[in-house]
Amino acid sequence: MKPARRTGVAAAVVIALAGGAVAAAQQPWRSDTRGQGSGHDGGGAPSTATVQRTTLTSGLELTGKLGHGPATDVVGQGQGTFTGLPRPGDRIEAGGVLYELNGEPVVLFAGSRPFWRELATGVTGPDVQELERNLTDLGYADATSMTVDEEFTDGTAAAVKRWQKAHGLKRTGRVELGRVVVLRDRAVRVEEVSAKLGGTAVAGSGTTVLKVTRPGVFATVGLDDEQIAQLAPGSKVTVRLGTGSATKGEVKQITRGSGADGGQGADDDATAGGGGGAAGAGSGTAGGQDKATATIALTDQKKAKSALDHARPAVTLTVPEDKAEDTLVVPVTALLARPEGGYGVEVVRPGAAQPVRVRVRVGLIVDARAQITPVAGRLSEGDKVVIPS
Repeated sequence: MKPARRTGVAAAVVIALAGGAVAAAQQPWRSDTRGQGSGHDGGGAPSTATVQRTTLTSGLELTGKLGHGPATDVVGQGQGTFTGLPRPGDRIEAGGVLYELNGEPVVLFAGSRPFWRELATGVTGPDVQELERNLTDLGYADATSMTVDEEFTDGTAAAVKRWQKAHGLKRTGRVELGRVVVLRDRAVRVEEVSAKLGGTAVAGSGTTVLKVTRPGVFATVGLDDEQIAQLAPGSKVTVRLGTGSATKGEVKQITRGSGADGGQGADDDATAGGGGGAAGAGSGTAGGQDKATATIALTDQKKAKSALDHARPAVTLTVPEDKAEDTLVVPVTALLARPEGGYGVEVVRPGAAQPVRVRVRVGLIVDARAQITPVAGRLSEGDKVVIPS
């Protein structure tokens, strides 16, 4: 990972000077030219660096990988024999069949909590409202035939019968426990099938039948603590794919710990939402339990899917923060704190016995390079500034 971020001027200068040996090794602009000047220890000519005119951009550049986000366990509540199972990679939408028990479908509904009881006329509660919302969304009821509330009425029973008929079920008007699996997403992708065809489902066992993810392709990257502030949810980023193309992205969630793999819970493929589902594999990031992971929703799903399908999951994430275009730049080690405040640099003039002090205003600092603007004195591209020893 290569962090490049805005730093407080004073802090950046102190850090750069404190780590002189490291700074020298990492600053190719430092010159071995020797000459007389005031900004050195008197044992020889000062080291200098050339004033450059360039564009300075701060931000982060991080490596990560593509995936479908963390997996959610689908736990069966019914009892019987598995007579139909999906295949890994299958996409199933709300109202679709997740799997079969005893030749009958177990159907996906969208919602925030699982059903925990049989639903029938006279029952009230938030699970009834969730059922009615799904029946309405799937076209089995409308505002004239059923009110979406917490009461299971005759109108609800009639809508349930229409839904049962569409799935070839006995038209009882009741929804038995285990007939429906409720997940946060309106569409899921089958990641793994745990159950075996012909195997037995035991009610109340809590056994995982499937593992599912969201259908969309996401990027995940690991973060150090100092990088989290630059990748807050909502941050806009550019993601360079392994195929060479790029797409825009948006940070949707940052999670921390061993299960920090991204987010679940949105209603469309291209956007990651918050909360819901058990975290599973898929971050592609190493680190301890305190490691943070950012999940990035990608705008161009076609490009992202192509990269994943071609086994090129590696991505490079760029987070722009600030830019200074066509500006004068010097190493931060060339900056000298002035007793009256502010900063200056010492410029080596051809033929001059001593370097000339030029007062400067410091702007953006990136990778130990500082944007400067002369305030008092002359300073141009190509000038030599002293690197104090």
